[in-house]
Amino acid sequence: MSPRGLPRRSFLAGSLLLPASLVRAQVPQYLTARDAYESARAGTLLLIDIRPPAEWRDTGLAQGALALDAETPAFEVRLAGLRLDHPAKRIALIDRSGALAASVRTKLAGRGFRDVLAVRGGMLGPGGWLAEKLPVVAYP
Repeated sequence: MSPRGLPRRSFLAGSLLLPASLVRAQVPQYLTARDAYESARAGTLLLIDIRPPAEWRDTGLAQGALALDAETPAFEVRLAGLRLDHPAKRIALIDRSGALAASVRTKLAGRGFRDVLAVRGGMLGPGGWLAEKLPVVAYP
């Protein structure tokens, strides 16, 4: 018997679940701009710029990023398609300052999307893509 009078199997099975739940609670939600750049270059991350086209034209796109405006009606469908096309890659969302990416990441997590991160600082915020002097490409 376990210390609380439960059969030994129940006690051990319950104790094995606790570490897994703690690990899930510690899944990172953010990524630095530099880490996003390096992971995208290594091919382990899909970097998705979720800003509107006017902002892409103003600053350019983060090198390696796919342009996918979060305000378009088909945003989640297209994101789900990218997930299916690249199942082994994590997804990182980048926006202007990091706030929209964090909000969209939370919304997507609630809808079952896993391994979606937000780039801390976005393109223009402190510690963001441009502050780190990371490469950009022009948007037509």
